[in-house]
Amino acid sequence: MKLLLLLIPLLLSAQKPSLMLLQTYNDHNISGWVMSEKLDGIRAYWDGTQLLTRNGNIIHAPSWFTAAYPPFAVDGELWIGRKQFEHTAAIVRDNKPSDQWREITHYIFEVPHAKGTLAQRLARVRPYEHRYLKCIPHIKVTDKSHLYAYLKAIEAKGGEGVVVRDPNAPYIARRTHKALKVKTFHDAECEIVGYNNGKGKYRGVLGSFTCKMNSGTLFKIGSGLSEALRRNPPKIGTVVTFKYQELTQYGKPRFPVFLRVRRDR
Repeated sequence: MKLLLLLIPLLLSAQKPSLMLLQTYNDHNISGWVMSEKLDGIRAYWDGTQLLTRNGNIIHAPSWFTAAYPPFAVDGELWIGRKQFEHTAAIVRDNKPSDQWREITHYIFEVPHAKGTLAQRLARVRPYEHRYLKCIPHIKVTDKSHLYAYLKAIEAKGGEGVVVRDPNAPYIARRTHKALKVKTFHDAECEIVGYNNGKGKYRGVLGSFTCKMNSGTLFKIGSGLSEALRRNPPKIGTVVTFKYQELTQYGKPRFPVFLRVRRDR
């Protein structure tokens, strides 16, 4: 029995997949590249038989959701819509999948292990597209002004940002300069180390978190918190993602805004 208990965590996870990861756009030459919206959802890798997180944990999707999936690996984002990350995460992380999975679509942006250009790799997925599995649409970038106009339009609708990619690059299973994220704000992670009581309309609930960056810098995050989070905040020690404009001369983020509890890594 003791041995069985030790084996349970191993049975609930698979091998961590080797995936493409984004670098940050920094005035790169993107002539001839393609762009797409950076979806604020849950990263999901289909290994041909099951859905996995970036960390190799099993995603308990309903059998009907994956019934028509391809017999080969695909990588993408489980997404409901803009500003719906928390709702999506609550559905996906439930070990007993609910009928709310019908709200989700798996948007595919890569076909790991496949050869050819990005378009050729994604072409393998086209015959399998259906209501719950679709290839993410790409737009050819004409120049940097085109990129920033698209970014502005996405952010105005509440989107997270844009991904630009070299369409002729092969699949690269690591962080690569051939796939870049573009955002107006920077984002980073920090650990919640304290709570601060709210004032005024937030009296009696959370006003802000005190957070610590990897550098040890302490600062507060009070913007971007929903009413539900203010009434039931994440535990001390939780790692969260936030966005900010820039760092001050003292290393503190300017205008930090809470985005989400850190996604599974």
